[in-house]
Amino acid sequence: MMKLLFISLGCDKNLVDTEYMLGLLAEEKVALTDDEYEADIIVINTCCFINDAKEESINTILEMAEHKHDANVKALIVTGCLAERYRDEIRTEIPEVDAILGTNSYTDICSAIQEALSGNFYTKFLPLDEIPSIHAKRSVTTGGHYAYLKIAEGCDKHCTYCIIPKIRGAYRSVPMEVLVEQAKELAAGGVKELILVAQETTRYGVDLYGEKSLHRLLDELNQISGIFWIRILYCYPEEIYDKLIDAILRNNKVCHYLDIPIQHASDSVLKRMGRKTGHDDLVRIITHLRERIPDLTLRTTVICGFPGETEEDHEELMQFINDMEFDRLGAFTYSMEEDTPAAGFDHQIDEQQKKAWQADVMELQEEIIFDKNEEMAGNSLFVFIEGKVADENAYIGRTYRDAPDVDGYIFIHTKTELMTGDIVYARVTGAYEYDLIGELADEFTK
Repeated sequence: MMKLLFISLGCDKNLVDTEYMLGLLAEEKVALTDDEYEADIIVINTCCFINDAKEESINTILEMAEHKHDANVKALIVTGCLAERYRDEIRTEIPEVDAILGTNSYTDICSAIQEALSGNFYTKFLPLDEIPSIHAKRSVTTGGHYAYLKIAEGCDKHCTYCIIPKIRGAYRSVPMEVLVEQAKELAAGGVKELILVAQETTRYGVDLYGEKSLHRLLDELNQISGIFWIRILYCYPEEIYDKLIDAILRNNKVCHYLDIPIQHASDSVLKRMGRKTGHDDLVRIITHLRERIPDLTLRTTVICGFPGETEEDHEELMQFINDMEFDRLGAFTYSMEEDTPAAGFDHQIDEQQKKAWQADVMELQEEIIFDKNEEMAGNSLFVFIEGKVADENAYIGRTYRDAPDVDGYIFIHTKTELMTGDIVYARVTGAYEYDLIGELADEFTK
């Protein structure tokens, strides 16, 4: 039996594509391995959102191409965003690659492998105007107790720094009935937390139903047996609407958690970014959200060192972060991406300055989140168990305030034996810089 190594790079939306490809491969009875020296076939699902991701993807392809010369690898397949964007360069500069699939062509993974094993170069790039139809059972790779549900593909925003519309296409919503069936299948497989993702979740349904319909989707998903939490990521602030807030409040499974990437707070920077919100808009939106949902956890991301950013712009961002006191925040340095308008802007910022501003932001955020975590002491919350601390009577978990991989944890000290995926009720007893400390509040588990 052929053994396959699958390397998935990039974001959680890319991971969903990977899991569907793995589902298709499972139907073909391909054995998976995590050892590159055992692999007959290697598939790399790539990313190129920012320069670091692009370099990681390129280096991974080059490493596996070199490995192909030294091992028993019979086929090297490249898929995903880098493949979509640099298809010609990959084919001409890395001849070891046997097949290339674009972002909308991952359903052809089995054909690509078959052709490659037959000695034929294979390439497939479908137009970026539809959603791939797939009927294979998805192979969830996140541990089984949570999974990402990709509700749309592509983006219509055209922010000046972003390449996504060119490599993922225009915004296309997945039909609601398809998502409900996918969610039911995930729940039947043991998934307890659905994490809704897209390039932008808040415009879900506009293209299919003529209006924003995320609130309707939440109503449907909330009825699915076995689901405990529903978490929403990637909400553009200007697209948040009252019917969505109402749905978050009335559906008990929907976490009071929103990820709203603002990218900056200076009007001049936001305008050059092509963003649809200004400083005052952001204050109004955040204030309204917190008034409607008092226990809301707000996560955001910001970009430091955008072309033309001044010290005054940076100070305005710092003041905004200080005033808004986001519960979770990630800061990234601006990455110049070819074929984007911002790459041609004057007054590009040097890397040292970008990193200095990023460090300023994260130092401030560390103070904010530590204060907020200390304020959590005495509260009792449901916690998803994610694993055990080695050689200690302690477990790692997440509250509704924490998304996987990007937010913090709660460390629960107990002699009670728990399993990954258990849901327990825990009392917060203390805090670290980014994480909480807790104990079981009672014996309640689900």
